[in-house]
Amino acid sequence: MDKEKMVQRMFSSAAKRYDLNNSVLSFGIHHYWKRHAVELTNAQEGNNVLDVCTGTADIAILLAKRVGSSGHVTAVDLNREMLEVGKKKVKQAGLEKVITCSQGNAESLKFGKNKFDTVTVGFGVRNVSHLEKAFSEMYRVTKPGGRVVCLEFTQPERPIFRYIYDFYSFKLLPAVGTIISRDKTGIYNYLPDSIRKFPTAVKLRELMLQVGFSSVEYEMLSGGIVAVHVGVK
Repeated sequence: MDKEKMVQRMFSSAAKRYDLNNSVLSFGIHHYWKRHAVELTNAQEGNNVLDVCTGTADIAILLAKRVGSSGHVTAVDLNREMLEVGKKKVKQAGLEKVITCSQGNAESLKFGKNKFDTVTVGFGVRNVSHLEKAFSEMYRVTKPGGRVVCLEFTQPERPIFRYIYDFYSFKLLPAVGTIISRDKTGIYNYLPDSIRKFPTAVKLRELMLQVGFSSVEYEMLSGGIVAVHVGVK
C-alpha cells in the first residue's frame, strides 16, 4: 500500500475521536500552537485565505474570525471523514458563509495562480507523499507578497528534550492514543515515526526557499517539539 492510501485509511479510522486525542495527548497546548500560527499569517479582515490539510478545521475556524464576514476561508483536506467532522464544527460555529470545506489534495490544488492572500497548513505536510510538490503548490496559489505559514511537529534540538520527547512519542503516545481512539490501524504508532522521518526545521526552511519563497523564517515552540515556518512569496 502506498503512503497516501495508508495515511488516508488511518485518518478515516481516527476521525471521530481525533480532536479528543489531540487535546489529551498535547495537554491542550495544540490550541495555543494553532492560535500562534494564525497570528503569524497577518490575515486581515476581507482577506481570501486557504487552509491546506485542514483536518477537522481548527485553523480554518481561527482564520475565519480574523477575515470576518467580508473575507473567505477555503478549507481543503484529502480525507472525507476528517472533513465531515470539520464541517460540523464550522456549522456549530455559525461560519458556513465564511468557510468553504472541500476535498482536495495538497500536491495538486485546484486553484489558479496568485489567488490567496495567505495559505496555512497545520500538522498536515508530514503526511503528504511529495513534500516539495505540496509547497510548490502552496507557493503557486499565494499572491505575491503573501505568506505561507506551516505549523508542524519537529525533533527537539537539545538532547535532553529529544530524549524526553522520544520516550513520550514512542511509548506513551501510541498506548494512550490507541485506547482513546479505539483505533486498530496503527495511526498512533505511525505519527511519531513520521515526525522522526520529517526534515528538521533548518532543512524545511531550505526546501521552502528552493521552491521559490523570497524569505523564510521559523520559530520553535514548546521546547522545540513544534516549528512554525513563515514563507513570503
